[in-house]
Amino acid sequence: MNWKPLTSIEQLETIINTESQHEAILLFKHSTTCSISNTALNRVERNWKDSDNAMLTPYYLDLLNHRDVSNAIAALTGVEHQSPQALIIKNGVCTYSATHSAIRYDELMDNK
Repeated sequence: MNWKPLTSIEQLETIINTESQHEAILLFKHSTTCSISNTALNRVERNWKDSDNAMLTPYYLDLLNHRDVSNAIAALTGVEHQSPQALIIKNGVCTYSATHSAIRYDELMDNK
């Protein structure tokens, strides 16, 4: 899986306001010290196929290093912060979100 790192609020704004107008975006909020977050991340990565990149562009947010970006995601999407959390953004709007053990590859792909 080829995650794109999400590291700044400016980048997030570009993703939401520009990129998501042309393609579906997956934002994955991950806590590197949380076993539940690691399990959710591994479950997505284990099932991801290279061809999925054409349907859903994946961005990875390290919550411990970029909590400000996570707060901005909540403010811009209206979706309360959770960890781990997966959000799908299309046309500037969050169309799907899941947290903890509800983060499943098949659900992400069904909602792309």
